[in-house]
Formats: sequence, structure tokens, C-alpha cells
Amino acid sequence: MWDQRYSGADYVFGVEPNRFLTSCGHLLEPGQTALAVADGEGRNSVWLASQGLSVTAFDASNAGLSKARQLAAEKRVAVDHRLSQIEDWEWRAECFDVVVAIFIQFAAPELRSVIFEGMKRTLKPGGLILMEGYRPEQIAYATGGPRQREQLYTRGLLEEAFADFEILQLAEHDSELHEGQGHSGMSALIDLVARKPPAPDA
Repeated sequence: MWDQRYSGADYVFGVEPNRFLTSCGHLLEPGQTALAVADGEGRNSVWLASQGLSVTAFDASNAGLSKARQLAAEKRVAVDHRLSQIEDWEWRAECFDVVVAIFIQFAAPELRSVIFEGMKRTLKPGGLILMEGYRPEQIAYATGGPRQREQLYTRGLLEEAFADFEILQLAEHDSELHEGQGHSGMSALIDLVARKPPAPDA
């Protein structure tokens, strides 16, 4: 499905980074390691690399990765782009300073729990999760995202999933998105910034 969706010349979600992600720029430092989960056509991983981070990004679509590599070349940044289904990704322990998950709501609840636990495991102590997704109210807006209510995020869901992290920001808001043809119009959003606890002897 994603290869077909990404097969056109245009970037489905545009080439500009997600607005929530850029608003977190003050939390990032050059030289940090970052993982961009299900990164699609590369707009967010390329932006992270442009901020001086060492970025690994994966996606299940060869077509998406091809466009992501093209975008990275145009922006003259290096990203380690890898092809992987999300259920096959190896969440190696304590590898990254930052994990970015922007609109990855294609997973049913059981797989979503596995993904969240993997994201937490692959973070270094003190590392950050930066996540934006749609709330159930998005179904009425119909301006992007899945139609399956169980795949959307609520405040309670994220509070429970990241109860073992320090939640620095958890904001629900309705805002206009202009991210290519894929995300366009008023949208019901929720943003999460969460920090993994430091190592016990830190």
C-alpha cells in the first residue's frame, strides 16, 4: 500500500518537517543520535540531520525510502535510511538520544504496545521521545490519518503507555495542518514529549 502511495513524483506529506517536531528544536543538540520511526519520504529525518544530529530512519516502503534519499541528497545531509517493516525492526537497547514518531498510527493496539515498548527500550537513559498523532476527534475532520478509532491516541492512553517516563509535554489541540496532500486542514492532534529516567547511578 505504501509503495503505491509514495510512487508519484510529489511528496505525499510534503518536504517540510512536521511543525511539532521543529517546535522541539530547542531540546536537540548537534551530535545526538536520533531514530525516526516509519519515516516515509524523509521530511523529518532530513530535518533532524540538518540540525546536526546523527540520524537513523526506517520505513517499510522502498518507494518512500528512495524519495527520502533523494531529499537528503538535495539538502546535502546524511541519513542512515533502512528498509524494515516496523514489526521486524530491532529495537536495540539504549542506542539513541532521541526517538521521533510522527503520525505512526497504522498499528492496531497490540502492535502499538510492542512499538511503544521498543521505542522506550532503544532510548538511552535521559533520552527523549517526540511524538505527534491524531486524537479520535480526527475521524470527524477527515483531513488525514486512519479511520480506525482504536488506532488513535488519547491523553489517557499516552499517560498509561509512558507512565514510567517523565512527561514533559502532553498537549491536545485542534490545529490546521498543511503537510502535502496527506495531512491538509483542521486536525485533532496530540503531542507528547517524554524523557526516559536517567540511569540509577547518574
